[in-house]
Amino acid sequence: MAVSFEERYVAERAIEEIVYGYADALDTGDFERLGGYFRHGRVRIEGVDAVYTGTEGVLDMFHRFTRFYDGIPGTKHVTTNLRIWVDPSGRSATAKSYFTVLQARPELPLQIVIAGRYADTFEVIDGEWCLTDRFEHCDLMGDLSAHLAGDPLGA
Repeated sequence: MAVSFEERYVAERAIEEIVYGYADALDTGDFERLGGYFRHGRVRIEGVDAVYTGTEGVLDMFHRFTRFYDGIPGTKHVTTNLRIWVDPSGRSATAKSYFTVLQARPELPLQIVIAGRYADTFEVIDGEWCLTDRFEHCDLMGDLSAHLAGDPLGA
């Protein structure tokens, strides 16, 4: 049985809220909301063996590898080219999008510091759309010195 237009529409809006909400939560330092997006999920990064699972695992990744200035990373995550495919069951979906991270600091002029792609998987859990897997492809890297406190890419 195929998912109805209305069900697909509702799923797509919920998934958009997660994808775009993630960027907003990270840039504004809203760690409670950021961690909530991963309560049933994990983050994997291309070329990295580590897998960051659940709210605690993902937040630990951000706190270990991200530089913060007065509680925020001083970044602007711009997410574009979002494409969503809802499974005919209406209970799972995949999405792909691009990310571009801009940053400006007193010692760093406004610039793009990294750009890449997200490959996401979503499922309906307890009646709510949840991000269950995010695979990050880091395609272009600039000056990450003011953004990263460690090297999650292992380079």
